[in-house]
Amino acid sequence: MLETNLLCLVLAYVFLSLLMLTVLIGLALPRLVKIGAIVVASLFYVVVFFSMQGLLGWSAPVGVPARFQVLWTRIVEPNVVQGETGAIHLWLEELDAANLPTGEPRAYRLPYTTNLAGRVAKAQKEIEKGNLQGGRAEFFGTGASQSVPTGPLQTGAPPGGDPSGGGLFDPAFLGGQSRNVDLVPLPKPALPPKDMP
Repeated sequence: MLETNLLCLVLAYVFLSLLMLTVLIGLALPRLVKIGAIVVASLFYVVVFFSMQGLLGWSAPVGVPARFQVLWTRIVEPNVVQGETGAIHLWLEELDAANLPTGEPRAYRLPYTTNLAGRVAKAQKEIEKGNLQGGRAEFFGTGASQSVPTGPLQTGAPPGGDPSGGGLFDPAFLGGQSRNVDLVPLPKPALPPKDMP
C-alpha cells in the first residue's frame, strides 16, 4: 500500500515534468536553460522517491482509530535538558464492530502525558504476558480508565485534545492527536456460528 502511494507520487512528478517540458518547448528561452530545468525536475522526483523511503516507519502524529488492537508500544520520557517534550508511540491495528482487524498496522505518535504513559506501560506489560490489549479513542476527559467491556469494544468518539493542554487551540488537537485513549483487555472477536454459510 505504501509502496503504491510512493509510486503514485513519483508518477505525479513525472507528469509535472512532462507538463513543464511541454510549456518549455513553446517558450523563447535558451536551449541550455530548458535542458537544465528538465534535468533538475527529473532529479527532484528521484530524490523525493528515495527520501520518502526513510519516512515509511515513522510514527504518524494523527488521531488513532476509534477502535483498535495495541500491537506494541514505546514511551519516550520528556527530557528537560535537551528540550524534548516526550512522546508515546503506539503500533495499532484498526478493529471493526466484531473486533476483527480491518486494515494494516500503523504507528501513531501521541503527546506525552504522565497518566497516558502509565496506562500504556501497563498495557505493554500485558502484551508481553500474551494478553491482547485493545483500546478506543476518547473525547476530552481526565483519562481515567473505564470498566472493561464484556462484549465487543464500544465505538469511541473521534480523537481530540485534552483540555488541560489547551483545548481547541492546542497544536496537538489541531493535528488530530488524541491524548486520551482508553486501553483495555481485548475481548474475543464476535464470530458467527459455524453452522451458518
